[in-house]
Amino acid sequence: MNICLKKAAVWLPKGYEDSDFISSESGIPKEVIEKKMGIIRKCRADSDTHPGMMAVNAARKVLKGIDPLSIDLIIWTGSEYKEHPVWSAGIYVQRELGLKNAYAFDVAARCSTNVLALGLAKSLMTTDKKLNRVLLCGGHKTGDLVNYKDETSRFLYNLSDGGSAMLLERGETNPILESSIITDGDFSLDVIIPAGGTKKPLSTKPADHEMFLTCPDIVGMRERLADRSLDNFLKVIKTAAQDSMHKPIDYLALLHMKKSAHDGIVDQLELNSEQSIYMDHYGHFGAPDQVLSLALAEKRGLLKKGDHVVLASAGIGYTWSAISLRWDENTIDLEDFTEIL
Repeated sequence: MNICLKKAAVWLPKGYEDSDFISSESGIPKEVIEKKMGIIRKCRADSDTHPGMMAVNAARKVLKGIDPLSIDLIIWTGSEYKEHPVWSAGIYVQRELGLKNAYAFDVAARCSTNVLALGLAKSLMTTDKKLNRVLLCGGHKTGDLVNYKDETSRFLYNLSDGGSAMLLERGETNPILESSIITDGDFSLDVIIPAGGTKKPLSTKPADHEMFLTCPDIVGMRERLADRSLDNFLKVIKTAAQDSMHKPIDYLALLHMKKSAHDGIVDQLELNSEQSIYMDHYGHFGAPDQVLSLALAEKRGLLKKGDHVVLASAGIGYTWSAISLRWDENTIDLEDFTEIL
């Protein structure tokens, strides 16, 4: 029996920042933000909406009609930037949803966390027969970490807010297949928040700009990414796909990135424009990007029974990741999902 994707959902806030706002804050022409960065608008949560509750909102969708006491494990796949530092958000989700028979833990691989967690959950369920239902969920509010005055972090201007959830079960429908992950330590110090850790505790009263994501060596990082990123992306996608199904990729659920990078990956894989959606009206949530991509694809009727679907992402650090699944039937909760046009 396979480990399968039973149901998935995204939760998106109603607020947003658009290209006009980002242009006024950063001084970058609107045309560059829209055409090069690929940001028409991006989702932003209000000050009272936090990552844990975004995850809970998404999880409630996938658990509709499911006995909460039947959930055996919760894996937090959201951001480490959450309500409190040194805090287990997965256990908070357990409390809010009444999942009293489950245990919970948090995982982190930056924006590759959903891909990592799918592979991890599959492995755990394969080796531990007591795990029959596993909930993966997380919330992201990394839009708060963007400093539009910092030119070194322009590639992070797309960071946005939202939550996602996935429910895994044993079965034969929508099986989770093989995964591939690459990490490269040469990038480990390229994107940081200078303050808030042990090197510069908050008690030192850091400057305001030290509380945002920044890139201390933007020139070096760009050179290394130009040399390695596309190759690593293609390698993990092809490896996961080739190890999974004896047929080409039918749909690629890819994170949001600049338009040229997205098109480069799609072109190299010889996919057409309807085999991967560019999410320029949503921004880059982090881990939920792939779930949102699947929701959009289902909404547009791009997925059919037996399709070979690959979820792929990259996270600062740097991590490149991909995992395949066979799409047998719709798993996405679209009840309250309205596509942004």
